Amino acid sequence: MHYKVVVVDDSPFMRKIISDLIERDSSFQVVGTAVNGYEALMKVAELKPDIVTMDVEMPEMNGLEALKAIMMDNPIPVIMLSGINEEGMKETILALESGAFDFIRKPSASVSNDINQVGELLLEKMKVAMQAKKRRAAWQTKELVRSEGMKKQVSSIGIEKPTANGILSKPSHDPNKSLSEVINTENAYTKRTAISQKAEKKPNNNDSSRPLVSNRKPSVEKEIKASKLAKSTKESTPLVFSNSSSKISSELEGKSSSFQHLVAVGCSTGGPRALKELLERIPGELPAPVVIVQHMPPKFTKSLAQRLNSFSSLEVVEGEHGMVLHRGYAYIAPGGFHMKIVRASAGHYEISLTEEGPRNGHRPSVDTMFDSLLPFNTLTRHVVLLTGMGSDGAKAMKTLYDSGVTDTYAESEETCVVYGMPRSAVELKCVRHVLPLLDIPSMLVRMIK
Repeated sequence: MHYKVVVVDDSPFMRKIISDLIERDSSFQVVGTAVNGYEALMKVAELKPDIVTMDVEMPEMNGLEALKAIMMDNPIPVIMLSGINEEGMKETILALESGAFDFIRKPSASVSNDINQVGELLLEKMKVAMQAKKRRAAWQTKELVRSEGMKKQVSSIGIEKPTANGILSKPSHDPNKSLSEVINTENAYTKRTAISQKAEKKPNNNDSSRPLVSNRKPSVEKEIKASKLAKSTKESTPLVFSNSSSKISSELEGKSSSFQHLVAVGCSTGGPRALKELLERIPGELPAPVVIVQHMPPKFTKSLAQRLNSFSSLEVVEGEHGMVLHRGYAYIAPGGFHMKIVRASAGHYEISLTEEGPRNGHRPSVDTMFDSLLPFNTLTRHVVLLTGMGSDGAKAMKTLYDSGVTDTYAESEETCVVYGMPRSAVELKCVRHVLPLLDIPSMLVRMIK
């Protein structure tokens, strides 16, 4: 089977290089090219490709503007090609936030080895995008079948009636009720019946040995009320990206380096967008630091931290060697370095950066960061895996779980861009809460408080 590809770049030379790299794999066929965003939109409408590669910086209409139009009119996987200049990196972060599947840096036209490496990475990401698209379609089909089955089940359901002994009877059908009202009535009946059946059972609050899949959707309103208030008073800036320094400044003197909780997050493909959703829903007065590994090349992580800081009530910074962890801060592992958390002789926790070889093909690696948390038994550790391809982080989460860290989270398939890393952890039976992305921050806040 051939997947149709449209290549978008304002450089004829780069269009040729990217097209040749893609067609090294017989499963992909370049069916068209475009020189700017306007032409890309026409080619996408005309050729209906399965996937698009999109240059970030182009004249007339740039890649970000074209991406937003594609996501609005005809959502398909788009992989961005970014330069390593500051503006290109910022635009790339915005593109990932706006729905781009992933990105690669542009190859150096003068270095053949670099071209080959970029080509391999591009094909890998394109294959993962196609697999994710198939998996998403299969999941949606399954959900549609389930939904249709539910409609049939509730077709004769109406208002519940109490019986003489006080037990709820199954509701009978009310022809004046809409389908949504019928479904809500059935859900309420099912929930209350389950509560009634459990009423005489003694709960075992100490049973944390079995992984739990949480399907409830707790309200985030209480937890983010303080976050909104803090955000309204946070120093504003007209720029899209925050320019706050990642150096520890005098502002930190009022922030305590003493805490009992620590949140650790790992993510990859789809991560920048997921991190935005997560961090903007966590209040700034969170009594814990948040440490994050997002698979990303050097320099891009700084732009990511600046962008996330403009949304979050937490102070979001790129981690630096020796930086002391403080509650109310989030630390992004810098691209090209493993980030570990260590206990200093003074008693506080700080960041250690190393250039050891890649782990699971990544530096930074989620497994490396999670492993570094293993000795800290006096801390309550909350461990999270969000969207991402591969399995980085799953083995270390399992090790933490087996050691007694049971507040573990995985993003559920319904909201993942790629259900790889979370699925690997679920399969290892070390996940306590499997939740849609938007439910994770409120659950984290509740568990910490």
